[in-house]
Amino acid sequence: MCPKNNPKCGSIAASLEIIGDKWSGHIIRALTAGPKRFGELEQDLGIGPRTLSQRLECMARDSIIVKQQISEASPHAEYKLTKKGEDLLPILRSMAAWDTKYSAH
Repeated sequence: MCPKNNPKCGSIAASLEIIGDKWSGHIIRALTAGPKRFGELEQDLGIGPRTLSQRLECMARDSIIVKQQISEASPHAEYKLTKKGEDLLPILRSMAAWDTKYSAH
């Protein structure tokens, strides 16, 4: 529910804060195939570890992804999309279709 005093509520500003940076869309796309470890995302995307860490932290805070420990004995974790993150997929697909349609012009 949107509070009446929140000018961002119901606008695209809130969405752009989540997916409007350079890497979030790429991270979401990479996670559509399933959970990935930090190193896999780093390698797949060609993103620096500091930037990736910052983006994952923000996306987890916004409930777009969740970080899950793989096992108790191992310090390794995997990242996966939440339902909220999966709900962004049609938006990103529409953006990609728009780019395909107009990139030749």
